[in-house]
This record gives sequence, C-alpha cells and structure tokens, in this order.
Amino acid sequence: MSKDKKFSYQVQEEEGTWKADIIRKVSARKTTVSKTQSGFASEQEATAWADAELQAFMKQLGERNKRRDKKRD
Repeated sequence: MSKDKKFSYQVQEEEGTWKADIIRKVSARKTTVSKTQSGFASEQEATAWADAELQAFMKQLGERNKRRDKKRD
C-alpha cells in the first residue's frame, strides 16, 4: 500500500492571477488534473477554493462508491 494520497491540490501563479488544480495520482509516475479553476486574485483564495473542492470531490466519490457497492450485492 502506498502512503501517498491519491488526490491533492496544486496552486500556482499565472500572469498575475492564481490557478488551483485538483490532482489525481494515476500511477507512481503519472498524475492527471481532475478539476481546475483559475482567475483568483490571491493565493489564499485559490487555496481555500481547492481545499473546499477537494473535500466536496472526496465526499461525492465516497457516495458514488457506496452506490456502486450496493449494486454489486
């Protein structure tokens, strides 16, 4: 089992504005962006959005997994 998280977020500055990405770890070497938002005025706004979206994303994923688990029974 890996100790790293499968989902995380990344905040970066682009041309005076900030961009936040929700990132999923596909394999040990590859990652993919699951969700992105740009145009934030500050790093704190981008981090707050990414943190909130990551929590919502994980909740939605958990609910979807529970629904799929019920279908298998």
